[in-house]
Amino acid sequence: MKEYGFIRVGSIVNKLALANPMENAKELSKLIKEASKKDVSIVVTPELSLTGYTCGDLFLQSKLLDDSLKALEYLLNETKKLDIISIIGMPLKHDNQLFNVAAVIQKGKILGIVPKTLIPNYSEFYEKRWFASSIDLINKEINLLGNKVIIDSNIVFKDNKNSDIAFGIEICEDLWGVNNPSTNLALNGATIIFNPSSSNEIVGKHSYRKNLVSMQSAKTISAYVYTSSGMMESSSDVLFGGSSMIYENGKLSKENKRFEIESSLITADIDIEGLVNDRIKNRSYMGNVTNKSYQTIFVDIDNKLKEIDRTYKQYPFIPSESKKDENLSEIINIQASALARRLITIGYPKCVIGISGGLDSTLAFLVIVKAYEKLNRNMKDIIGITMPGFGTTGRTYKNAIKLVKEYGATLKEISIKDACLVHLKDIGLSSEDRSVTYENAQARERTQILMDVANIENGIVIGTGDLSELALGWCTYNGDHMSMYAVNASIPKTLVRHLVKWIADNTEGNKKRVLEDILDTPISPELLPPDKAGNILQKTESAIGPYVLHDFFLYHMLRYGSSPKKIYMLAKLTFKDSYTNDEIKKWLKVFIKRFFTQQFKRNCVPDGIKVGSISLSPRGDLRMPSDANYEAWLKEIDELND
Repeated sequence: MKEYGFIRVGSIVNKLALANPMENAKELSKLIKEASKKDVSIVVTPELSLTGYTCGDLFLQSKLLDDSLKALEYLLNETKKLDIISIIGMPLKHDNQLFNVAAVIQKGKILGIVPKTLIPNYSEFYEKRWFASSIDLINKEINLLGNKVIIDSNIVFKDNKNSDIAFGIEICEDLWGVNNPSTNLALNGATIIFNPSSSNEIVGKHSYRKNLVSMQSAKTISAYVYTSSGMMESSSDVLFGGSSMIYENGKLSKENKRFEIESSLITADIDIEGLVNDRIKNRSYMGNVTNKSYQTIFVDIDNKLKEIDRTYKQYPFIPSESKKDENLSEIINIQASALARRLITIGYPKCVIGISGGLDSTLAFLVIVKAYEKLNRNMKDIIGITMPGFGTTGRTYKNAIKLVKEYGATLKEISIKDACLVHLKDIGLSSEDRSVTYENAQARERTQILMDVANIENGIVIGTGDLSELALGWCTYNGDHMSMYAVNASIPKTLVRHLVKWIADNTEGNKKRVLEDILDTPISPELLPPDKAGNILQKTESAIGPYVLHDFFLYHMLRYGSSPKKIYMLAKLTFKDSYTNDEIKKWLKVFIKRFFTQQFKRNCVPDGIKVGSISLSPRGDLRMPSDANYEAWLKEIDELND
């Protein structure tokens, strides 16, 4: 999995023997070996995990400090055959001072020492009684257990083979300060931040602490691995709960259960490639690099991962259940508010829209209704035009009419059959022909009608096409491809259905019934005649593949810049119970070929509001040549061995 940019990290909370370093070293040794068996590449332990955080003035006793060094030496010997990198918290004498440090060890060697920078001295904390800050360092090299080792807070540990896999360390209070060390560590290349901590529990602090870790992870576009001392610390005045959590770019990947007496280990697989891609895309990210001198220590970060232990959403554009109502409501509001703003600018014209009885035109129509409610406009100024053609079925025709009437808009019915027959005759195409010209002639005739009616009514044409159709080029150039404002431009097909369903669920009566029937109708452009029973014969997903797959491909390609082979690997993992590997590979190749070859359509799309993290507007998120070659992308898929 290293080739895909994944790495497994771990967070340990050890059952503590307070002020007994050797016992703690034995417990840590077991946990590190357990983490190694689970293919963890880097693991972190709590702040001062060798001694305990609450030793008080025992930190001033040479016995405790000497025992800590012996315990570290024990750990080095116990783990010298392991490839795993371990971050161990301990007190350490240096430059006539005592430092609270994290020792980074691997294969029996000390790779580096990171001292704490911000030393808390308020409320229940009085660390300055014992510990100096990294700012007070005189020499940034220490002779430790017979070896010269770098000791510095400004260290980034980078993998010899892949420098994107890099980590830095800040300790406890360092996170809580205004100018966090992790910010500068991230700016200097660290994609993973480890925080060995000792954070006590009081009411409300856990939620605040999680928010703090989440925001720092999001702000630095990093993975943040946090672990805190457990409940076997002293309870003289405060209690420690052993909070342990792993975040990736602001999102929680794994969390332990607090207030446990026994030790715990959590692991998570981090997508380093995704983090780096986000940093590259965010051109503001490197806009505040300090002049501090940072040292790079190159290390061999072992990665034995064969399968990743993480899941991906089959519907990445769909909000999670916990935030569904809030987010779906916000999406509709963004669409409607953008349209309202455009209508204000151009003098409140009427809105003209083609109503097919399908999902896309239904959503666009509902957005217009919402915009009109916002502007206190008369619904009669919404002109919904149904334009029956050769493939129109009775079901979609009836639903189109019902939809417009139920919302009090103005209905117009204009058949395109006669006009298309004349046009096909004019260009010398048989009426029995079923080529793409036959289909596109109908789409362009409909667009011409909409544009001309808009001229007559002093209105604008509202586009109904969605993000998925733009990605695949599944639209007729200068037909349904064109409008005067495109409200669905960044709404993928899978999200269109959820939005219409959400509106239906919050609607009553006949409106609800017509929306539910539209939701049950197969997706089709209805440009080919129906079957003998009058049912839809032309089904889009039979021709170009399942939209659930295409939206998944689109999301991972544009959101994270994932390679074809990585997208295929993630799709296999995510859809293993729904599609075979051959099916996924087949539709991925269709997606790539169409995505590249249809850019010319996207280069001249009308204005359309961006709603989520992905847009294909040439004025916004995607500037891509129309003649880019896709052969290397297809070849990468063909060369894959399952």
